Amino acid sequence: MEEFAALLDALVYTRSRNAKLKLLADYLRSTPDPDRGWALAALTDGLDFPAVKSATIRNLLTERIDPVLWTLSREYVGDSAETASLLWPEPPNAPSPPTVAEAVDALSRMTRATVMSDLPKLLDRLDANGRYALLKLATGAMRIGISARLAKTAFAQAFDVAVEDVEEHWHGQSAPYTPLFDWAAHGGEAPNSDDLPLFRPFMLAHGLEDTQLDLTHYAAEWKWDGIRVQVVRAGGETRVYSRSGDDISGSFPEIAEALQIDAVLDGELLVRGVHQGGEEGGAASFNALQQRLGRKTVSRKMREEYPAFVRLYDVLILEGQDLRALPWTERRGALEALVPRLDPIRFDISAVIPAADFAELTTIRSRARDDAIEGVMLKRRDSPYVAGRKTGLWYKWKRDPLLVDCVLMYAQRGSGKRSSFYSDYTFGCWDGDPDAGAELLPVGKAYFGFTDEELKWLDRHVRTHTVNRFGPVRETDKSLVFEVAFDSVHASKRHKSGVAMRFPRINRIRADKPAHEADRMDALKALIRD
Repeated sequence: MEEFAALLDALVYTRSRNAKLKLLADYLRSTPDPDRGWALAALTDGLDFPAVKSATIRNLLTERIDPVLWTLSREYVGDSAETASLLWPEPPNAPSPPTVAEAVDALSRMTRATVMSDLPKLLDRLDANGRYALLKLATGAMRIGISARLAKTAFAQAFDVAVEDVEEHWHGQSAPYTPLFDWAAHGGEAPNSDDLPLFRPFMLAHGLEDTQLDLTHYAAEWKWDGIRVQVVRAGGETRVYSRSGDDISGSFPEIAEALQIDAVLDGELLVRGVHQGGEEGGAASFNALQQRLGRKTVSRKMREEYPAFVRLYDVLILEGQDLRALPWTERRGALEALVPRLDPIRFDISAVIPAADFAELTTIRSRARDDAIEGVMLKRRDSPYVAGRKTGLWYKWKRDPLLVDCVLMYAQRGSGKRSSFYSDYTFGCWDGDPDAGAELLPVGKAYFGFTDEELKWLDRHVRTHTVNRFGPVRETDKSLVFEVAFDSVHASKRHKSGVAMRFPRINRIRADKPAHEADRMDALKALIRD
């Protein structure tokens, strides 16, 4: 656990991607099994200990120290694990730290009935750094800038294997990944997953900067406004995976039930719009799809009101044949031949846009706000299907963002490196004429879109313009205007304002603009296209 704690401490203060890769690779090479496997799972959010929650930590600390001291310290530090690790009373005897595997075993055996007595025994065996590492591991709230992709790249560097091979085998394994380490570190046989419905890494696109690409070499498709999914059938079982590799079959069982052909399919999960009278139409907005996201079980009524389907982009594997090395044109031909064999209610194909040149494509793209379209994809016709982003193969040309001027209302401290800054901002629009007494209604929250220097400026603004405090949240005077960019806006019964933005971000800080000149709710609602 001491080595894992040292790794976490180093990663927290390391901003360079290459430096993080080296730290992780060195740790994986030098740490024995199964500790390195459990550590890797913890860093990539692969562990879950139901008995240990943030409330557990708070309750443990308030039993041992003044609750007011805990509250003030937690608000100042901005992170429960760090606060608890520093405030925890030091044990009278020298620490005898557990290994990572011992800690995982102990945490796994804890229940709600025993956690309040068992967790302190572990904490008493560690110093402050060890306690921080243990609590981060236990709660799954690492937030140290380690993505699953970066961890896989570090694994590949540690043992001099291809990251594509790591990704191919990764999803067939579970922590502590012993077969994966046997293969990469000890030269053993690669894990065999041919008969398992496993996730394969997605091919991704770069943002389009050069609008003069030769369309004779590229095919244009719509980029649909749903969620990218992979539908996989093998060994008599079908699973639906999200872009991050999470199994979401339980949320969309009708999709898993519909694929009866062994294949790995890439597409966009959408909800079909239902017209008045019950007739199903084309794709509905993302807001309709959102009603089903995150649900572990889905009722029959929910399935009927928000019928899901997949608009297919590509086929990776078909009936035992791996097509990924083939050019896009051949995979597209295979996909077009496959679609008539699939359930037409649950699967269709994303059409190729018939544009002769970029001028025509630009005109077509300008209408891309309708029918749940997020933009345009450009795919090189001779491109294989390769994991990750490869320059020159696929490009995404997203629709231009919508813009609205909003007023800063509330701010909250961030997490990790931002725990000392007020970096999460809630903003609102006027519900009428502010000069006539109209109130501000919150319409969104954003925590990116600004530079480090702008963050420092915003933090000072929040501290010097605070008018009220609600726990960790500060209310500011209504004086600062943000120009907010967002992809779309939808009607929402869950929000006081009646609207919900999709992907809001701070586009500009409008310190020059008086707050009463910010936009009204009517202007925002006029952009709804549900």
